[in-house]
Amino acid sequence: MASDKELADFLENVERRAFKQAVFAVRDDDAALDVVQDAMIRLAEKYGDKPAADLPLLFQRILQNVIFDYFRRQKVRNTWISLFSSLNPDEERDDFDLLETFQSEDRSTQSESTEDQVSRAETLSLIENEIKKLPIRQREAFLMRYWEDMDVAETAAAMGCSEGSVKTHCSRATHALAHALKAQGIKL
Repeated sequence: MASDKELADFLENVERRAFKQAVFAVRDDDAALDVVQDAMIRLAEKYGDKPAADLPLLFQRILQNVIFDYFRRQKVRNTWISLFSSLNPDEERDDFDLLETFQSEDRSTQSESTEDQVSRAETLSLIENEIKKLPIRQREAFLMRYWEDMDVAETAAAMGCSEGSVKTHCSRATHALAHALKAQGIKL
């Protein structure tokens, strides 16, 4: 079993290398710091009682999992933000309308046909209606996390609940929305 000193020394020694590894992966210094801190906390909380010799491999696995989690969260956040950004146009960017352009599979920007614009507007309207149908706590958590781009701690503080509750509400909301939209033939 690693002593507190051995764990602290290990974390101190691995900190810079882990940060560089995270920066290379996520390409954002602030996000990389969050990733490394999260990995260190997970190691200390869950595996602090393991032998010191096991810590390097455990830490690398945890770090990789945290990086994968970061990319999963970014993917979900970016999907919802892009879908909802056209529901409430930003007043500072009146000249840009997301419904006028889209990215095709080959990532080139093309102008949408009127039919595509109408289809997109109908889809966004369906999504908005489904959000209105969510239970209030789920809707609240979902909008704070993915519309307002608040982190879990901020959302928990704003809602007056635990971070685990925020995660549960968001998960249930996304599953309910996905199910409702799939039932209406919409694939995201």
